[in-house]
Amino acid sequence: MTIQDLSQLLINKSFTISVAESCTGGNLSALLTSISGSSVYFDRGYITYSNQAKVDMLNVQTASLKSFGAVSEQIATEMVKGVMKNSNSDIGVSVTGIAGPTGGTKNKPVGMVCFGFCIQDKCFSITQNFKGNRETVVASSVDFVIQTLVDELSA
Repeated sequence: MTIQDLSQLLINKSFTISVAESCTGGNLSALLTSISGSSVYFDRGYITYSNQAKVDMLNVQTASLKSFGAVSEQIATEMVKGVMKNSNSDIGVSVTGIAGPTGGTKNKPVGMVCFGFCIQDKCFSITQNFKGNRETVVASSVDFVIQTLVDELSA
């Protein structure tokens, strides 16, 4: 599926979307707004690369960051809930991960990316492990969001 497919689904359902990005650094927002007419569905994007930005902009709890680390489904969930609270969007997405080439550990390797999704009242999180260099991990993360949203909105 492509961004065109997602764009059409959002327009057809009259849904708006807002996102919070960490490791993707705005690439998801850039793709979502690359379609002419995207102002109909794209509300806002937060680039919360630092932990402090996650706390300040998305109401992520400092205690959660200390307990689970920034790359965790718990933080992805808190991020997406912050998106939903701070916007009037029908859909919220969050992305936090380790794009590499540095920063990975045994328990959280390079390529580990955690996602949070809220589609109206249905919220869920998921972790994926992508292979490849930094650019590949970022691109794979963005593609995963698009595919997941198309699948969810087509169901």
